[in-house]
Amino acid sequence: MGRDLSALFDPVSVAVVGASDDPAKYGHAIAAQAVRADGRRPVHLVNRRGGTVLGRTVAPSLSAIGEPVDLAVVSVPAAGFEDAVDEALRCGARAIVAITAGFAETGDAGRIRQQAVAERVRAAGAVMVGPNCLGIADNTTDLFLASDTFTPGAVALLSQSGNLALELQLRFRPHGLGFSRFVSLGNQADVTLVDLLADCARHEGTRAIAVYAEDFGDGRAFAEAAADAGKPVVLLTAGRGDASARSAQSHTGALTTSADVVTAACRDAGVELVATPRELTVAVAALSGARRASGRRVAVLTDGGGHGVVAADAVEAAGLTVPELHEPTRQRLREALWEQSAVANPVDLAGMGEQDPASYAETIAALLAAEEVDAVLMTGYFGGYAAAQGGLGGGGKALADGEKEAARLIAARHRATAKPLVVQSMYPESPSCRTLAAAGIPVFAATEDSARALAATAPAAQRTGVTPLPVPASPLRESGYMETRRALEEAGLSFPAAREIHDETELLAAAEEFTGPYVLKALHLLHKSDAGGVVLGLAGPDELLAAFREMHARLGASSYSVEAMADLTDGIELIVGVNRDPRFGPVAMVGLGGVLAEALHDVAFTLAPVPAERAVSLLRGLRTAALLDGVRGKPPVDVEAAAKAVEAITAFGAAHPEIAEIEVNPLLVRPDGALALDSRAVLA
Repeated sequence: MGRDLSALFDPVSVAVVGASDDPAKYGHAIAAQAVRADGRRPVHLVNRRGGTVLGRTVAPSLSAIGEPVDLAVVSVPAAGFEDAVDEALRCGARAIVAITAGFAETGDAGRIRQQAVAERVRAAGAVMVGPNCLGIADNTTDLFLASDTFTPGAVALLSQSGNLALELQLRFRPHGLGFSRFVSLGNQADVTLVDLLADCARHEGTRAIAVYAEDFGDGRAFAEAAADAGKPVVLLTAGRGDASARSAQSHTGALTTSADVVTAACRDAGVELVATPRELTVAVAALSGARRASGRRVAVLTDGGGHGVVAADAVEAAGLTVPELHEPTRQRLREALWEQSAVANPVDLAGMGEQDPASYAETIAALLAAEEVDAVLMTGYFGGYAAAQGGLGGGGKALADGEKEAARLIAARHRATAKPLVVQSMYPESPSCRTLAAAGIPVFAATEDSARALAATAPAAQRTGVTPLPVPASPLRESGYMETRRALEEAGLSFPAAREIHDETELLAAAEEFTGPYVLKALHLLHKSDAGGVVLGLAGPDELLAAFREMHARLGASSYSVEAMADLTDGIELIVGVNRDPRFGPVAMVGLGGVLAEALHDVAFTLAPVPAERAVSLLRGLRTAALLDGVRGKPPVDVEAAAKAVEAITAFGAAHPEIAEIEVNPLLVRPDGALALDSRAVLA
């Protein structure tokens, strides 16, 4: 069930420690908001100087209040923070909102102080948001402990930025959106983003959860909580660049960026990942209602060809399709429209709307009823007749009234179906569009926003949830090539026969154990191929010996591996690896491999471990997936065997937290199975 945060969002009583009459101090803003709900619960103001604040008599200390305090907001200078928290705990506080800054964000000394306070809070059975936060609010319980007022609604906002919350409030307003809760995350010394996400998922007054986070803490726990939320979770995050890949020591590490990891975790968990506050608003507007498309097929309705073509392109760019309508749907449209109207998709009224605004509603009804349509986008001038009333000649009022009536009919059609309908209008603030918005139909000014909204309602292509981590295995003590290879073989992965050798005598003995052709590898080199430490296709012992002498003279490696040469005929080379992310734990990468892995960059990511059925979908999602089924006369390869190999490798990587990076490259997949040809592991 997660942590009990009831005292944080619906306390019996509240005290603001550091309340002030000075408008420049945060204690003033918090106090002014807190007293708005004085009738809901006792609100006490505390200032060590006594006197009055906001015309109310204040207590010089929490103890002086003379009764228990359920929630204490602490907004005092950092030097007095610990004393204020300790007093709050002595006075029975079950929750603390720590506004005070100057802790982990300042360095190691501040982090140590912060940790000590958090430990005392937990030992007392209390919870603490912050420190270094901007407060909280819960409109469903009349709890106002942030510096600003938040419009009531059904969206919970968990944010590491106060200004971003204010911007979202402005962006939400035209869509009729508001907030059930607002929490400024602060340093997350005690209550974490994961705790808050799980609690908002249980909160009856919240229909959607919006998150702005730069520091996930335990990113994997965040993904698990989001996957289990049962409500839409929209994430805006920053810092998704590739800096984390700069020090990587394997192809897997070099190809895995922070952006890849966050994107993979969000896709697995069903989180809607966005890049800007505007996009977050669009996604929340689309997801805060209950409508979800059953597929990705969109019908576009326009009253002008240009808008229709642009909208169709935007829809397809968003990953959706604009299929041709079936003949029964076209026939119904022909009966409702005039001859010059286009009925294939996009559907273009071609001026019919000016003759009869009701044609908008009739067309929407036909498209929502069409079995080949999963969602509808109406784009263009709708809304303009009512907005321009009086400027359309003698028929202006009639057109405006007709459009308003069409809006009411469209709203009624929308209520009668479960399919999403999104509108783009040149006049989004017109009376007709406001009627649509009031009926729960998202209305946008920008075409790309309407397409993005529909994409948010479409079924996730690869949402899988988060596979639990396996029990940690006995640590791998050595990460050399032969040690890694043996460990992977024990985990169920197949390799060609191989022997480690140190001199010519051992090399010739190895050549007698299995027949050629042979492969010779110099060991203890990070990238053997790049250093010229791999020679393939050595036909017999003589060629093997000559290659050894040349390689040893050039590289002087301490040991080498003599291996049976695999039959590369009709094979596809893959790369499979696991990179351990500091926030999200083991992350798997699957892609086209071999020496061109980094150059081609045809890879997919997901949280590890990866079950075989999930591995199949990752492989089928590669740009070069057609190679798996055979091209230019080649037979298809054994994708199921490849998937089982992916499962074995990623389960091994996930079970070994001491391994920072592990990869098999190439993993040769042939029509008759899969064979690992090389492996590499890097200990943390």
